[in-house]
Amino acid sequence: MDNPPLLVLGTRNEKKRQELAVLLEPLGIQLKTLADFPTAVEVVEDGDSFAANAQLKATVQAKNLGEWVLGEDSGLVVDALGGEPGIYSARFSGPDATDEENNRELLRRLQGVPAEKRTAHYVCHMALSDPQGEVRAESEAYCQGRIRFEAAGSGGFGYDPLFEVPEYHRTFGELGPAVKSVLSHRARAMRAFVPQLKVLVESGGWA
Repeated sequence: MDNPPLLVLGTRNEKKRQELAVLLEPLGIQLKTLADFPTAVEVVEDGDSFAANAQLKATVQAKNLGEWVLGEDSGLVVDALGGEPGIYSARFSGPDATDEENNRELLRRLQGVPAEKRTAHYVCHMALSDPQGEVRAESEAYCQGRIRFEAAGSGGFGYDPLFEVPEYHRTFGELGPAVKSVLSHRARAMRAFVPQLKVLVESGGWA
């Protein structure tokens, strides 16, 4: 393919791009982030769900850039906190929170909660918008786990050092990218998404 289809990931997070690039490679899709586009706008994530925020990130940015944009919204849902931090995962401890600050806040909020009640799951919703701002494909997936009493491992990002995958007795921070690329909520959502992308590309709908 002389001009591989271009897909813009609606984030500036290079680690997310790297995770998704591996899964998209077989389709020959070129993946960029908003960091590659100086004219990218800041999308106000005022939706009431992961799906709504993903759609906003995709449609607003797609119309602005005139490109196909994949909006993705993901976060951590902790049962003992009534579903928090949920859609506010990135700013759990404040509007400009770092991963470390959010992790500290999570541990603080879970003080005194026993291991058997520290169940949680990651959620990822993906929405693809064409350049006209129409959502053309969506997927959502989950990864079940529990929250550790202290961080372990330096891999991943976000809450990964605290999120333990029970089957492995390791956090995402310890498991590394190879395992995470199979088990994570984002990887699962993308695997559900890829067949839809394949149909769009092969049908000539990607224009």
